[in-house]
Amino acid sequence: MRFFDYNATTPLLPEARAAWLEANDACWLNPSSPYRAGAAAHARLEEARDRLAALLDVDSRRIVFNSGATEGNNAVLAGWSRTFGEKARVGVGATEHPSVLEAAKHHFDQRIDWLEPEPGGVIQPETLEGKAVSAVSIMAANNETGVLNPWQEWAKVCRGRGITMHCDASQWIGKMPLEGLGACDFVTACAHKFGGPKGAGFLLVPEGCVSGFVGGAQEGGRRAGTENLAGILSMLAALEAVEAKRATFSAKAKGDFLDALEEEMPGVTVIGRGQPALWNTVAIVLPDFKSSRWIRALERKGVLVSAGSACSTGKGGPSHVLAAMGLDPNQADRALRISSGWETTPDDWSALLDALLSSYKELKKEAAGSNSQVISI
Repeated sequence: MRFFDYNATTPLLPEARAAWLEANDACWLNPSSPYRAGAAAHARLEEARDRLAALLDVDSRRIVFNSGATEGNNAVLAGWSRTFGEKARVGVGATEHPSVLEAAKHHFDQRIDWLEPEPGGVIQPETLEGKAVSAVSIMAANNETGVLNPWQEWAKVCRGRGITMHCDASQWIGKMPLEGLGACDFVTACAHKFGGPKGAGFLLVPEGCVSGFVGGAQEGGRRAGTENLAGILSMLAALEAVEAKRATFSAKAKGDFLDALEEEMPGVTVIGRGQPALWNTVAIVLPDFKSSRWIRALERKGVLVSAGSACSTGKGGPSHVLAAMGLDPNQADRALRISSGWETTPDDWSALLDALLSSYKELKKEAAGSNSQVISI
């Protein structure tokens, strides 16, 4: 099976699995327990925080461990609603992940200024002009298209205007450089997007930030609940592993695939073509047939792709990301998201191309056969 849905989740890296097993054997106790064995687990927790802080080049006190980006995104928006008051407005990228969009709607309702993308999918800081907002949420890399937002410029503009900035970096971390993320006030990350375990993540917060996730005093009083130490150590091992080999990641195989696909399948549209994008992500609109038919046809050939965000599956309706980029519902209904990983080879990309081309022929043949059938009474 050739896996091309890494933006939904990734296989657990060997380094992450080894760290998880070791932690469950050696330091499974509660890090908050008062005896020495508990203190030893707490020491491992703080060592992990320091190592992660070194990777991000931030003060370790800014790191809050949690269950992943959805929790982190919700925590940020909920915190803003308490901090800025009932009359404050926030700016939110129109192409954000559902966990940002729904949290913003829940906490701010009609007090949201939607920041619209250019036709290619990039959201520029200029969209802030004329908007009086207290905070802004802009993702680093779009999960459906792979298009990159200039979050570094956003951080600079927001800092200059005294606006609090949140950056959902779930798809960025593990694929792109970590440098500079500390310039954002809030950053969310998710371990299973870069080879770590599900149910682990972290939130980068400003110093002195207070959380509404109340209960115990864990994470400096900012996120109650017993820390998932095995998940945290596994996540850290995964991030250190991908960072060590990130320089080897290349967009060449993706580029060759796109060039060949456009040449051999007339009518295909590459979403965000020519825009800065993740090296691993392709979003395309195919000439005919709904995404669901393409996904089933490709799966029969041993290739797994998706039609967009896994968190949007089951909600129905066209992709809000593609709609914001100006695609009509008919186009969005024929879109596929293809996302590779560090284990994907050029041969895998070639196999994907062959599977798409052969599936297209088969789908057209099936359609022609259906149209030619005569029903007898």
